[in-house]
Amino acid sequence: MVRGRPPAHTREQVVDAAIGLADTEGIAAVTMRRIATEIGAGAMSLYTYVPDKERLLDLMVDRAGAARPKMEITGDWRTDLMALAAAQRTLMLAHPWLPAALPDRRLTGRHMLDYLEHGLAALEPTGLDGSTRMELIALITGFVASYVTNERAGATPTSAQVDLLTEAVASGDFPHLAGVLAASGPSREPSFERIAGWMITGLVSQAVTPSVSRAVTPGPDARSSS
Repeated sequence: MVRGRPPAHTREQVVDAAIGLADTEGIAAVTMRRIATEIGAGAMSLYTYVPDKERLLDLMVDRAGAARPKMEITGDWRTDLMALAAAQRTLMLAHPWLPAALPDRRLTGRHMLDYLEHGLAALEPTGLDGSTRMELIALITGFVASYVTNERAGATPTSAQVDLLTEAVASGDFPHLAGVLAASGPSREPSFERIAGWMITGLVSQAVTPSVSRAVTPGPDARSSS
């Protein structure tokens, strides 16, 4: 029996090359031709490993998620969700293209399913139904993506923004804004832990039903850490 030659490369090599390009040059640089050049293959041969660009992006997102550490469920929903959000932030900072790519991706890989499973398990003590838990995980993921996008863009105001605020305060039309800007003491730097804590606690607390509100109220240790 005559057998054909084995593939010269693997799907993992193709996906890793695509991730490397996206990390260094942006997602727009990820083309079959560029990937082929990176791994020393013909562009058309790559379709042996991935059928199209959309499937490649699915694989990239899932493979990037392999770096997310394995986390234990403690039974404290706030602690567990904060850990999940922090891990997702670290992942998105390492792969700047992820925040934009993730919303359009399908759940087609093990690492994406691991993330979802952890979020569902973290919310189990709340007594919330499955649909609500899925919605909360999507909201938390979206918050992290938005935060990382702004974080990477930088929070330092431009001279034009400073001029706009100065003029707004001087006009007298924005008294509340003027009061905040004139408050004594330095303004706090954005804190992921603080803001994520507000968001997660607020979302879950609003979602729970009265019958389980006692069970999902963060304990003294959780409240003191926010």
